[in-house]
Amino acid sequence: MLSVEMNIEHGEWPESLVELAEKTLSAALDNCGFAIDGPCEISVLLTDDASQRALNSQWRGKDKPTNVLSFPALGPDDAIEGFLGDISLAYETLVRETGELEKPFEHHFAHLLVHGLLHVLGYDHETEDEALAMEARETDIMGLLGYPDPYDGQVLLND
Repeated sequence: MLSVEMNIEHGEWPESLVELAEKTLSAALDNCGFAIDGPCEISVLLTDDASQRALNSQWRGKDKPTNVLSFPALGPDDAIEGFLGDISLAYETLVRETGELEKPFEHHFAHLLVHGLLHVLGYDHETEDEALAMEARETDIMGLLGYPDPYDGQVLLND
């Protein structure tokens, strides 16, 4: 079971995204490839580019906005239960990317949540093998949710 705490800080985020986020993150957790050891909680911050840029600069040393940031609360050997971590999304970046990708806002929003949760759980894409494994897991989860392959020849995950 997953509890999602949503905080709409900045941006023109539709309130309807709260239910979508809960559904998406629950499916991602249920199909993450790891055993879930108990009830889980995740925090999601919906913000704007300026705030995301500040977070990206502070925590990653990159002075630019980015679409999604993930902040794991678990160590690599910790049981997957309790507070998992935080995910932050930038509104203007997400809107711009949906136009560039020619995809519906909802699809890209759901994909970034899946991507962010997988990072929280320890997935990464620093090497080609890691990237392929993470992309395959994301594609599977998105398919289970009824969305098309998010990597249909276009990749804009700039984390």
